[in-house]
Amino acid sequence: MEDSDPDRLAARITEGDAEAVVATVADLTAVDADTRKRALRAVGDAVDDGTRLDGAAVGSLTSFLTDDDRAVRLTAAKLFVALARTAPEAVTPAVDSLGERLADDAEFYYVRARCAEALGYVAVESPEAVADPATLADLRVGLEFDEPEVKEKLAKALAHVALGDPSRLRHHVDSLAEHLDAGDELVRYHLCTALVAIGCEHPDRLTAAEAALGERLRDESPYVRGRAAEALGLLAGTEPPKERADAGEALDEVDADAAPSFLLDRAEFCRRRLADPASDPVSGVGTVESVREGTADAVAAMTVPDDGVCPHCGLDFADGGPPMCPRCGTPR
Repeated sequence: MEDSDPDRLAARITEGDAEAVVATVADLTAVDADTRKRALRAVGDAVDDGTRLDGAAVGSLTSFLTDDDRAVRLTAAKLFVALARTAPEAVTPAVDSLGERLADDAEFYYVRARCAEALGYVAVESPEAVADPATLADLRVGLEFDEPEVKEKLAKALAHVALGDPSRLRHHVDSLAEHLDAGDELVRYHLCTALVAIGCEHPDRLTAAEAALGERLRDESPYVRGRAAEALGLLAGTEPPKERADAGEALDEVDADAAPSFLLDRAEFCRRRLADPASDPVSGVGTVESVREGTADAVAAMTVPDDGVCPHCGLDFADGGPPMCPRCGTPR
C-alpha cells in the first residue's frame, strides 16, 4: 500500500504532517522487516538533509525501538542518534523509551550503545530529562562491556551528561576513574572529558581520580594527556594546594615541537596551577564552554582513519579484507 512505502514516510515527515506520519508508522508494522528498515533509513536521510520532527512524529517512531526484528531496532536507535545530534529537544518525548532499551540486559549491545549515545546528546541541552539515577547507573555499569564501540558510546554519553550539568556526576568520580586505563583511546578521552567538566564546577571532587589522571599524563594519546592535564590543573587550583611532583615531571616530558596545541595549552594550564593555584587562566582551557567547543575537533583528530586500520577499535585489516570490521562491526 502507498502508506507503507518507505519514501512516503520520509516525504510526510518533510511535509510536517504529524497525523499522517503516525498513520504511516502504524501501517509499517504490517510490512516486512526490510521495508521497515528502509523506511527508517529514509527518515534518517531526511533528518540529515535538515528536516526537523515534532514530538508526535518522534513519539510514533519509538515503536521501532521494540520491534521484533533486531536489525530494525538497531536502525531505529541509529535514527534517534541522528535526531538527537541535530535537534536534541525533539527527542525528549523518546527519553523513556531510549532509557528502557539501555536498561534491558537482554537487548543487543549495539542497540543499547546507540540508545546511550542518543541520550547523551539530549543530556547536553536538557540534563534534567536524562540524568536520573537509574540511567546514570546503566551508563556506568555499561562501561564493563568488552566491545570497544559499546564502551565508547557509553563513555561519550557520560561526558555529555557531565557537560550538560557537571553536578550530575560529581558523586561518581571514583567509578569513572576506574576505567581511565581502558584499551580504547576514545573511552579514555571521553571519561577524562567528563572529569574535566565535573572539575570545572567541583574541582575538589577530582581528588578521588588524582592517581588515575596522573597515569594518563603519560598516555600514548596527546588528547587524553591534554584532558588529564586539564583536570589536574583544575584540581591544583583548590585549596590547600598539594605537592604534585609526579605531574610536574610528566608535563616536562611534553615535546613542544611534536605535541599538538591541544596538549601544549593544557600542559601549560596545569604547570601554572601547580606553581600558583591562583594563576591567570589559559585561554580556551578549564571551562565547561571550552570543553563543549573543543571536544568535536579533538575527536575528529583522533578518528582520522589510517590506511588499513579500523578508526573505532584499531584493528589492523589485511589487504582485501571485508567491508565491515570483523572486531567491532563498523564500516571500513
